[in-house]
Amino acid sequence: MRVLVVGSGAREHALCVALSSDPAVTALACAPGNAGTARIAEVAPVDVADPVAIAALATGWGADLVVVGPEVPLVAGSADAVREAGIACFGPSAQAAQIEGSKSFAKHVMAAAGVPTARSWPVGGAAELETALDEAGSPYVVKDDGLAAGKGVVVTTDRDAAVAHGRSVLDAGGAVLVEEYLDGPEVSLFAVTDGTTVLPLLPAQDHKRRDDGDAGPNTGGMGAYAPLPWAPPGLVDEVLTTVLQPTVDEMRRRDEPFCGLLYAGLALTPRGVRVVEFNARFGDPETEVVLPLLETPLAGLLHAAATGTLAGHPPLQWRPGAAVTVVVAASGYPERPRTGDPVTGADGEGVLHAGTAVDAEGTVRSAGGRVLAVTATGADLAAARQAAYERVARVRLAGAHWRSDVALAAVEGRITVPRP
Repeated sequence: MRVLVVGSGAREHALCVALSSDPAVTALACAPGNAGTARIAEVAPVDVADPVAIAALATGWGADLVVVGPEVPLVAGSADAVREAGIACFGPSAQAAQIEGSKSFAKHVMAAAGVPTARSWPVGGAAELETALDEAGSPYVVKDDGLAAGKGVVVTTDRDAAVAHGRSVLDAGGAVLVEEYLDGPEVSLFAVTDGTTVLPLLPAQDHKRRDDGDAGPNTGGMGAYAPLPWAPPGLVDEVLTTVLQPTVDEMRRRDEPFCGLLYAGLALTPRGVRVVEFNARFGDPETEVVLPLLETPLAGLLHAAATGTLAGHPPLQWRPGAAVTVVVAASGYPERPRTGDPVTGADGEGVLHAGTAVDAEGTVRSAGGRVLAVTATGADLAAARQAAYERVARVRLAGAHWRSDVALAAVEGRITVPRP
């Protein structure tokens, strides 16, 4: 099977690593890729925001399966263009991808499907913003309604900060959603689906805040770990029954079937499981810890979803142990990340490239805010965490920043789930 992965981040590097170890994959390309994917996959330059260009590349390269990684090409309709070219594609249509592209759309789907989520207030102007914040109360949750690369959410007890974020989005012509604050630990759960059958993967937990102790601004994710030793028994089955399957069924009922990776961001609140958000693709950095634990060959799983044959796929098999990834970010991330600095130690085992590029002299340089996702597995979470930080210590990047407490609370048994 010839597989083309679209994207250039650590998520795509993780996908390429998993696909390259699948005996069914006879050729692998990543478009446009990065300095890390170039070591294991063919380089194929492409504008990821151009569905026509992606479909043309897939056709010219002779792809049997296209895996679209980021949200931007999915919302733009890349999966539609690839399928119209007669090539199997793992990724939802542009219409179905609105479950991530528009938080208001996702709320409508959840309401129709009876999926538990936070109460929300759509905001179209400054006066509505003030009223919504009054009704929601503190802590305030203000979200960009559209795509924001994981950085469009402000959660704060500072009303002025909440108002400032909302107004900045409105002034730029966007729309805002104010939401009820959901307390309790958060969980990321991926599910592979062909629009009918839903196969959940292992739950993981992301660290969204930039700094230790969950301080600092929200980011695209500073680290993750899986599995979750503190997760209640039966959590995955509960989420499949109350969230994932009803959402997929509702999308099919609307004649907007969702085929690809449905990502549920969840909060385990005193009132039960609540959906924080949906994404329409593999999450980053959770992908970097879930895929290393998946023993089932990845290409066959994604191809079954892309071709509507997931019901006949064997049950998923998982490796024992745990995985931890630590994101190494550039100086100034997320507000004003510095790029162009040389990166050394980036060719080590488990080092996944996110924002990197190779210059004319062959030097790997930073090319984005999140530069690397340094990943390790171990017999348990403590061992995986120790191994990941040992690998981080071998990386050199001027002004680099990373959290030192990824998975620490879980290792120390400090995460508790409130009982409904």
